[in-house]
Amino acid sequence: MNNSDSNPRVLVVDDEAPVWELLGEKLGRSGFDWQGCSSGEEALDWLGRKHFDAIISDMKMPGMTGLKLLEETRKNHPHIAFLMATGEDDIRVAVEAMKLGSDDYLVKPFHLDAAVGSVRRALEKKLLEAELEKYREHLEEIVDQRTRQLQIASKRIEHTYDDTLEALGAALDLRDTETAGHSRRVSLYCLEIARAMGCTLEQLKTIARGAYLHDIGKIGIPDSILLKEGKLSSEEQTVMQTHVRIGYELLSRIPFLSTAAEIVLTHQERYDGTGYPQGLTSEEIPLGARIFAVADTLDAMTSDRPYRQALPFSTAREEIIRESGKQFDPDIVRVFLSIPEQTWGNIRKEVAGVRGRMGNLARGGLRPSVREVQVQ
Repeated sequence: MNNSDSNPRVLVVDDEAPVWELLGEKLGRSGFDWQGCSSGEEALDWLGRKHFDAIISDMKMPGMTGLKLLEETRKNHPHIAFLMATGEDDIRVAVEAMKLGSDDYLVKPFHLDAAVGSVRRALEKKLLEAELEKYREHLEEIVDQRTRQLQIASKRIEHTYDDTLEALGAALDLRDTETAGHSRRVSLYCLEIARAMGCTLEQLKTIARGAYLHDIGKIGIPDSILLKEGKLSSEEQTVMQTHVRIGYELLSRIPFLSTAAEIVLTHQERYDGTGYPQGLTSEEIPLGARIFAVADTLDAMTSDRPYRQALPFSTAREEIIRESGKQFDPDIVRVFLSIPEQTWGNIRKEVAGVRGRMGNLARGGLRPSVREVQVQ
């Protein structure tokens, strides 16, 4: 165990000692103090005796589970950063842990450098939250002096959440590799149309996030359906359609994503009322979802699929014109048609370049953030 009063202290909890020893040694070499233990009960004992800045806990352990340890930690030590470690097959449970208060999750087996980076981000997030709480406590006395600092702190926290959301999007990308890059492209397509319509900055943020996360509910769809190569049965199609409500339920509980959640819920609605899940018509459908419908079709038709090659832009353009007033809002179609074809090609090249840079992550490359890709 590393020892220095100036270093952040991390408690690593895993019922397999070699696991926490390996991770602990990496933390020690990275400038952290660390303590390892093999059960949730032992972890609570350490929390009662020493101060810790962060906890990394395995989810599945004999006796007290990681979720129970998270509950006890949030109850008695709310300012400690908590990261849940889970296997690749437990992504949905990890998402549930984040809803219950976990700051992030790590996928086992660990990528040690990425794990250290996640700990640093979680500690930064807790520090920012503490600063924000302090600002609020003294706001009545120093409102004129602190307003700008409060806005900056709030923005930084929002950006930290965006990093977490991108991790969720990446988890979905790993499951549905056939549509890799689709969410990034369609969010940028949406922004191009929304800017041409004169949308405000707040509307642009909402549309970008809603478009990027439109399929996040597919995390809750079984692989047997999501990855099925053939045509879905009617029963399977019904299950697949639940992804819009799963995504909505996940995002609507996050205050700054509540408006984006509406796009997630309604992105399969059609202008003529024949979509799902509510059968909304025309302007009953949120503006962002109506913009998304055009952008989504453009990307779907001009991207390669296992059953066909990408179609030319002219074919997608003709289809969008043909469906104006049926699947699409005619006003949005008119704006789409006013944008040069070269714009869409440039966006596709940009996203392809971003994905290439993301491939360097495992070799220590930089990962572009959701906010950098979407809100330019």
